[in-house]
Amino acid sequence: MVKSMTGFGRFEVSEAERKMTVEIKSVNHRYLDLNVKMPKKLNFFETAIRNLLKEYIERGKVDVFITYEDYSENNVCIKYNRDVAKEYLTYIRKMQKEFGLKEDFGAATLSKYPEVLVMEEQEVNEEELWKMLETALRKAAEQFTNSRIQEGEHLKKDLIAKLDNMLKNVSFIETRSPEILSEYRAKLTNKVKELLTDTSIDESRILTEVTIFADKICVDEETVRLRSHVDHMKKDLQAGGSLGRKLDFLAQEMNREANTILSKANDLTISEYGIELKTDIEKVREQIQNIE
Repeated sequence: MVKSMTGFGRFEVSEAERKMTVEIKSVNHRYLDLNVKMPKKLNFFETAIRNLLKEYIERGKVDVFITYEDYSENNVCIKYNRDVAKEYLTYIRKMQKEFGLKEDFGAATLSKYPEVLVMEEQEVNEEELWKMLETALRKAAEQFTNSRIQEGEHLKKDLIAKLDNMLKNVSFIETRSPEILSEYRAKLTNKVKELLTDTSIDESRILTEVTIFADKICVDEETVRLRSHVDHMKKDLQAGGSLGRKLDFLAQEMNREANTILSKANDLTISEYGIELKTDIEKVREQIQNIE
């Protein structure tokens, strides 16, 4: 199967007191560029998350968004920092004595000082948390992969249609090329007859000129190679897999052959078909940029 580099997947896992949501989206990119955004409490899973996603993704700029919500009442606790409170109290009393101030604060006031009382999240069971996260990741990745496959199949059909049209243009050029030689020989013979009305025509000389002209305009090698590249690309598309880079190389080779055909063209019709070939090749190259 052929995969597009554009995709989207989302999955949510809900339990009695927790909810985990994973959202994955991507666009085309030369390599795999994986960006993961998640709560700080999940940061220690980052390596495992990346390794898991690499099972499903080979290329593309991929953004992963993970949210985690904990509804339990005991997910946080209050911590009393006795040493910090004692330090505050020591300096406050020192200030009172030094400046002759009244002691006008109690425990409630002291508790409001920074770091005296702090809210801390309770430690979570990493194994249970990872099990929940892994489920959400894999389900989202499966949706993401399926969306890429669907888009990839559309790309494959479009590319094969363009490749078939290219083969029609190549066939026309192959048919038209011998006709150009026949037309050139007829024109050359008629021209010589006009100039040499009382002299016999040297057929060998005509043949030599036609041979030289044929060598200049011959595109047999180019059309054979171009046809081979097109057939090769069609087979690769049918086989599927991660083939974006390979197809891009083939498209470059096609473009080189089409340029050579145009440079040798000495016929308006072949030039028109050569231009259409280049147009299709450019469209193919654009589409290939979206294939993984």
